[in-house]
Amino acid sequence: MDKEKTGEMMGLPGVKIPEKMFYKIRDVAKIVGVKAHVLRYWESEFSTLSPKKNRSGQRTYTRKDIDIALEIKRLLHEERFSIAGAKQYLKKKKGVRPEEDIIAGMRKDLRELQEMLEGDV
Repeated sequence: MDKEKTGEMMGLPGVKIPEKMFYKIRDVAKIVGVKAHVLRYWESEFSTLSPKKNRSGQRTYTRKDIDIALEIKRLLHEERFSIAGAKQYLKKKKGVRPEEDIIAGMRKDLRELQEMLEGDV
């Protein structure tokens, strides 16, 4: 049986995440699609991304850490946020319940669709 979950739940089609308790930085870098030094930089900039270190000092990422890294990548690379803007967005989002965030996104999509339809008239 395939022990991988996809990132499709997060809106990331084709992202496969092996099901493990902990991940090494090279595994996370491959999953997220960035270099290891980028992840280390993001750790210094985003307090929400803070993997633990094992006895030998190696970073051990959890599934939650991977989800956060994928969200940061989406904000920076797809949504074109600046580092400061992404920090502010994540800080603001932290206080928002997930359902509220989904509803807000749907409202935005509906407004855009309405504008498109009104433009065609």
